[in-house]
Amino acid sequence: MYGLGILRGMAVTAKHFIETYIDDIKWMSRGGRYYNDEALSVRQSLKGTGAITVNYPEEKLPTPERFRFVPFLVTDDPPPGQMWGHDWCTSCGICAKVCPPQCIWIVRGKLPNGRPKPEPEEFYIDIDICMNCGYCSEFCPFDAIKMDHDYELASYDRTSAHIHDKARLSKPLSYWRELAPQKSAAEEAARELKASTKGKRRSNDDDTPQPTLSEEHQQDLYYQGAYY
Repeated sequence: MYGLGILRGMAVTAKHFIETYIDDIKWMSRGGRYYNDEALSVRQSLKGTGAITVNYPEEKLPTPERFRFVPFLVTDDPPPGQMWGHDWCTSCGICAKVCPPQCIWIVRGKLPNGRPKPEPEEFYIDIDICMNCGYCSEFCPFDAIKMDHDYELASYDRTSAHIHDKARLSKPLSYWRELAPQKSAAEEAARELKASTKGKRRSNDDDTPQPTLSEEHQQDLYYQGAYY
């Protein structure tokens, strides 16, 4: 029958229209259906009925732990009165080498005698060029660079505001633990495992099983072949 598809589409629209108002009435005594974290989680689940629109920026979807945006540099947790602690970055330059769009620039620090210092004096990332691939984080041998979850970086001045320097990129380890608790715990376990087995030689007759990471921790880390 001609026009049957249109009638079916209008019926679906009418169903969502009615269910939305019914759901509004149900949530009136529980803080409202909108601008309510509990209502948003239900609205975005399989139990949700009616309109499922997210009213951004008042409402925001939870960010997954594996979400990747502009990288940042990890430092030790700062002592009282300081913004950040000791840099984990050794300015080895691996992140800049593997970066596909070449958006990372590093200036290695120098000691008073002129010898290289294993810390970056300057570190820049052009976020307009960065494609958030995560290669820098994956290849860093010191876990010193991670992918941030802060995606609200729009501004009216791209000539300076979109080139992040070392001061803006540096964030304490506690910040990373809040962003990715499972992955940061797995990385910590991997570092402890590596430190416990460092320098130990195993004889050919030794049948003692070697310590390994748990299956849960292995799933939270990048694949590194036989290392795990």
